[in-house]
Amino acid sequence: MPPEKNAARPLRIAIIGAGPGALCMGIRLRQAGFDDFVMLEKGDGVGGTWLHNRYPGCACDIPSALYSFSFDVKKDWSRPYAPQPEILAYMEGLAKSHDLLPHVRLGCEVRAATWNEDQARWTLELTSGESVEAEVVVSALGMFNELVTPDIEGLDSFAGTCFHSARWNWDHDLSGRRVGVIGSAASAVQFVPEIVKTAGQVHLFQRTANWVLPKEDTPYTEAELERFRTHPTAALELREEIYRRVDGGMTFSDPEALAELEAAGIAALDVVKDPDTRAKLRPTHPWGCKRPLYSNDYYPAFNRPNLELVTESIGQITPKGVTTVDGKLRELDTLILATGFAANKYLSAIDVTGRDGVHIEEAWREGAQAYMGVTTAGFPNLFMLYGPNTNNGSILTMIEFQADYALRQIQRLADEGLDWIDVRPEPMERYNEEIQSAIDGVAVWNESCNGYYRSSSGRVVTQWPYSMSAFAERAQKPDEDAYETSIKTFADKVGKTT
Repeated sequence: MPPEKNAARPLRIAIIGAGPGALCMGIRLRQAGFDDFVMLEKGDGVGGTWLHNRYPGCACDIPSALYSFSFDVKKDWSRPYAPQPEILAYMEGLAKSHDLLPHVRLGCEVRAATWNEDQARWTLELTSGESVEAEVVVSALGMFNELVTPDIEGLDSFAGTCFHSARWNWDHDLSGRRVGVIGSAASAVQFVPEIVKTAGQVHLFQRTANWVLPKEDTPYTEAELERFRTHPTAALELREEIYRRVDGGMTFSDPEALAELEAAGIAALDVVKDPDTRAKLRPTHPWGCKRPLYSNDYYPAFNRPNLELVTESIGQITPKGVTTVDGKLRELDTLILATGFAANKYLSAIDVTGRDGVHIEEAWREGAQAYMGVTTAGFPNLFMLYGPNTNNGSILTMIEFQADYALRQIQRLADEGLDWIDVRPEPMERYNEEIQSAIDGVAVWNESCNGYYRSSSGRVVTQWPYSMSAFAERAQKPDEDAYETSIKTFADKVGKTT
């Protein structure tokens, strides 16, 4: 049971989503005595990206020991890099054990959010036509929310089965099929080695070669799992060891370490027998310029006779298959789009209108930005998790720091009887200038490798340039002066004077 409520002002809180960020926020709210909140989830269950991404081979690319929340550490992951079903089960377990399910509304997709200045309240419009009102909104949309469909001539004309890897069609059997995969990044690296085991022929259309490093992922033995479960500190010691390792390497600032990682990536390529294929798989950009990838199965898969690496550009898609610019048609039964997400849109994936009728797309015309990655000037009582410039290290760890920071502002609203709280433009601008300056100093992020880090303006909007510990330290510092507040509307309602 949550602790007894002690706030001066009752608050209705709406959380957008029911993924890791939303679950963390809901748990923190209940622990702080806030129980009047709703979690609006467009899917048919909790888990967020781990619910929607169910492609073969889907797994975490951060060591599992660090991929759980500190207040509910999972000790018995089956292997060092957990597969999707285990992670989803962990998320579902959080929702049940922390009594969040009564707060969750499934099948509720938020289309728009509008701030009402007179009432100091947000109105959330759902695609169903319903609306939800709340004094506080927490967006847990994160980065991996809106799918990217490639702009390729004739895509709609394909006569076979076509689907995005993040919405895998499990009703479609790939056995013996002629499969085309467009994209060769995170999801393709994981599912291609799996589908080649049963597909008749797979053609992987690669635009840019990515760094794919090996990982230590031997499943734990039963004896090791029993030790993690029963030893008082074994799992926590492993977690702390991995935290230190990840925390120290996430700034991409050690040339020797970067060189060692590139050497490991090049060495991993040696397993590919065909020299032409091996050359095409070798990246031309520095390691870290794009999202680092890890797999022990990707490169060996190219030794199979039924996997072809295609590096010629796609000219068009026809009803029969994919034609490359050299005029060659590869006939297909199935087309899988491994083209990722619009990772730099964040909350602008929905129509959000703040103070003075300003739309968030207008406020973010140079790219998404926020103070502490959590709140944006002109959008009162609105907080984001996994927001702009918070991506690095273990995202669950970063989310936890952000949720605690957002909770501190929500607690101010309640305890001080505030009408609204809004970060001032000047502190937000100073904060983002510092972040962008630090990003400019990370050499590998400033190479031209067409990653998802940058907005159309060229601004890096996804990456956090320091350590996780540095973010935690900032998030814990008092910064009341960074905010402006109002008490007028609430004071009028309860007869207070200001």
